[in-house]
Amino acid sequence: MTQLNRNLLLALLITASIIGTIFYSVSYLNDQRVAQLNEIQDRLATDTLSIETQFALLEQAPCEDLSEGNVLSQEVSSLGDRLSKTEASVGSKDAQVLQLKKQYTLLQIRDYLLTKRLAESCNIDPTVALYFYSNETNACEDCDRAAVNLSYMRDTYPSLRVYSFDYNLDLGALKTLIAVQKVEPKFPAFVIDGKRSYGFEDLEDFKTRFPKSLLETASSTASSTKIRE
Repeated sequence: MTQLNRNLLLALLITASIIGTIFYSVSYLNDQRVAQLNEIQDRLATDTLSIETQFALLEQAPCEDLSEGNVLSQEVSSLGDRLSKTEASVGSKDAQVLQLKKQYTLLQIRDYLLTKRLAESCNIDPTVALYFYSNETNACEDCDRAAVNLSYMRDTYPSLRVYSFDYNLDLGALKTLIAVQKVEPKFPAFVIDGKRSYGFEDLEDFKTRFPKSLLETASSTASSTKIRE
């Protein structure tokens, strides 16, 4: 075998090795993506059943349980964060991602209705923030920054209920919610304690959209903790 033939054979082997590695990597990543999406889908099914069960339980003694906070609302938010990361890595147009978003959106709406009903039963006034964004091209350049501010508010004020919705998601229940809240397609859009507002603001200005009673809860909690220490 001549030197030229050996070089050609070596080049073919290297090329085949690279192609094999690429195919393996793509296959591995696809398997990981499917596993991740399936896990989220299982969680959605479980949480949907959980929220329906919780609703039935809280109807029996709603005020006592609600005073300790709606644990499921926190779980719903955590699941939403995971779904957002998956959407960012897989793509917002992926068919399975869109189906999961529809399931998650229905879960959020159910939790929102549960929160409203328990508030009426117990004569309390929780702060609820509905956030509407769009994944359409150039529809919302500030949505990512607005989401960061909203995440900060949710983490800082645990009593705040936050629900995020893709405005353009093709889902009847979501369209009804948008119509009821009279939300216009201007993004980012918020409905905070029933008041609509639009556009991005820095954090300090954004806080002014929330009731003072909510903002004072963090200060009160911090003061109580300091006194105990």
